[in-house]
Amino acid sequence: MLGYSDGSKGGVPPYDPVVMLKGLVLAAQHNISDARMEYLIRDRLSWPRLLGFDLDAAGS
Repeated sequence: MLGYSDGSKGGVPPYDPVVMLKGLVLAAQHNISDARMEYLIRDRLSWPRLLGFDLDAAGS
């Protein structure tokens, strides 16, 4: 159902749909914009952990 491209055209690979859904739920619960959501994911340790991001790579 979720068709990913084969990567032959290049570009950044898409985020996992589960991560995107969790991010949308967090944003809706806290009533925040996309820009604020990005800031809070980078600022807090709990949100990237909930979304499944690698905490060691977050500072790079």
